Amino acid sequence: MAFDKAINDSSAWAAQSAPKIRTIGKKDGSVAVVPVGSIEQHGNHLPVSTDTILVDAMAHGGAERVTDEMPILVTPPVWTGLSPHHMDFGGTITLSIETLLSLLGDIADSVLENDFDAVLFLNGHGGNMSVLGTAVTGIGQRFPDTQVLGLTYFQLAEQFIDEIRESDIGGMAHGGEFETSLLLYLQPDLVDMDQAEARSLDDPYDLRRKDLFEGGPLSVYRSFAEYSETGAIGEPGLATAEKGAEIYDRLGDELETLLLAIHEHNRE
Repeated sequence: MAFDKAINDSSAWAAQSAPKIRTIGKKDGSVAVVPVGSIEQHGNHLPVSTDTILVDAMAHGGAERVTDEMPILVTPPVWTGLSPHHMDFGGTITLSIETLLSLLGDIADSVLENDFDAVLFLNGHGGNMSVLGTAVTGIGQRFPDTQVLGLTYFQLAEQFIDEIRESDIGGMAHGGEFETSLLLYLQPDLVDMDQAEARSLDDPYDLRRKDLFEGGPLSVYRSFAEYSETGAIGEPGLATAEKGAEIYDRLGDELETLLLAIHEHNRE
């Protein structure tokens, strides 16, 4: 979601006055959502802001569903994350682990100064996942009376994605059928399907992650240049805007359920 659109959303933190933000934060069961993305190559057909665009759109889409039922605001996105493994392709802007941890901590400190009962870091980049878990633990220890949560949004699709996808396992990896479909629905002007070239993941370890929805227990650090000539992995050619619309809508259902649960759990 483009920032000029998100800022007009009734749940957008950036669109509120300072007194209104504090008023919302003081309400019973208030929730602040912080989208966390990345700026990294996504092959030749998708923009480097793919992860940030998608997680921001999901955060606002989820909040729009519940804004009449609970006090909630969505901050502007953390637009870059941990992406050193994409640097070989150019276009990527990465933080260090230490900087990302510090940044998330400082954001939480500021957000929670406004009296919110819960903060949800909604992540859109696989490379941020381990750092986000560490950040949630550290922030939670500092704010024991506040609920601190972290979630990678696309993992919510695991229970329904087989009803939508056409690709086999591996087709919904980096810049593949999943992300390309969502961008075709949300920001089609940023997608160049004529350049949608990718390859299947070829990894020597069977225990490695093979897909956004097929994870393995083994972690190995490698540059993406070892996996793909274009930087994309999967089957973007199978992507459609219709699939993207269904994915977006069904992810919205999952986020709506989660946000309402956070609200109810944190009411006095």
